Amino acid sequence: MLAGCLGILPSLSLGRSSAAEVVRASAGTDGPVAKAPHGATDCHFHTYDRRYPAAGGASLLPADALPDDYRGLQRRLGTSRGVIVQPSTYGTDNSLQLASMEALGRDRFRMVAVVAEDVPNAELKRLDGLGVRGVRFNLSLPGPLTVSSLKVLAPRLAALGWHCQINMTPKQMEDEQALLSELPGQLVFDHFGQIPQPAGTGSQSYAIIRRLLDRGNTWVKLSGAYLRSIDGAPGYADSGRIAAAFVAAAPQRIVWGSDWPHPTKSNDAKPDDAVLFDRLADWAGSPEMFSRILVDNPAVLYGFPPLS
Repeated sequence: MLAGCLGILPSLSLGRSSAAEVVRASAGTDGPVAKAPHGATDCHFHTYDRRYPAAGGASLLPADALPDDYRGLQRRLGTSRGVIVQPSTYGTDNSLQLASMEALGRDRFRMVAVVAEDVPNAELKRLDGLGVRGVRFNLSLPGPLTVSSLKVLAPRLAALGWHCQINMTPKQMEDEQALLSELPGQLVFDHFGQIPQPAGTGSQSYAIIRRLLDRGNTWVKLSGAYLRSIDGAPGYADSGRIAAAFVAAAPQRIVWGSDWPHPTKSNDAKPDDAVLFDRLADWAGSPEMFSRILVDNPAVLYGFPPLS
């Protein structure tokens, strides 16, 4: 796989693109071979802090992963912008992620929040002013939002210029494909759309997302390549086939996320983020597409200012 990465990125040298660094909740220490373009954006990560209470019934309770830890990942990968995503652990209490975004710098970071279905308009406007650009509907776990919440909230979010970020099981996607096709505004499917393996691009889930992509209002976030991969590290070849297919279908609506600190993985099974970054370079297919996924597309979706 490394040879493939070097093949599409001729500007890369055989050395690593950044200094080795130990990063909490990430295996390995070396930086990636692929050099991050200026303005490279990690569109999916979380922070955790035991000083903030978890929501009742939360099933994911990872160890602390703080803004300073994330800065280490940025140095290791060479990214400079990011999108912090409210995890299921904290329900609709967005205070930790908002504080983390402030600590990291609102000029370079945006956020995807979780809100109640009946959230007041004033709260949405407040969050918008703080840098929130979407709401995550994590429908794969019990939580404050359900499939029916999409129909209620999507029009309100679209009016703000926000998007619905959706994480749902393949069965949910099959059952709700009619609803998904009718939702207004922008839709973002994270974690490769949770396309099941080994069916991959032959699955109903993939076909549904492809049809939504063809509508022009749907995005796919290439985050968590390991979540449904059967082939596994370091190549994640099955995830790569899905990624390449999505890139070919909608190159202007693909973004990438590290999913750090990988909350579904135990401390002794965290993936190597530099390897995942290099796999993205492979799957992009060209240096230009690599930059588009990391810089141009996130700027459109999250409203980042022009690079200086």
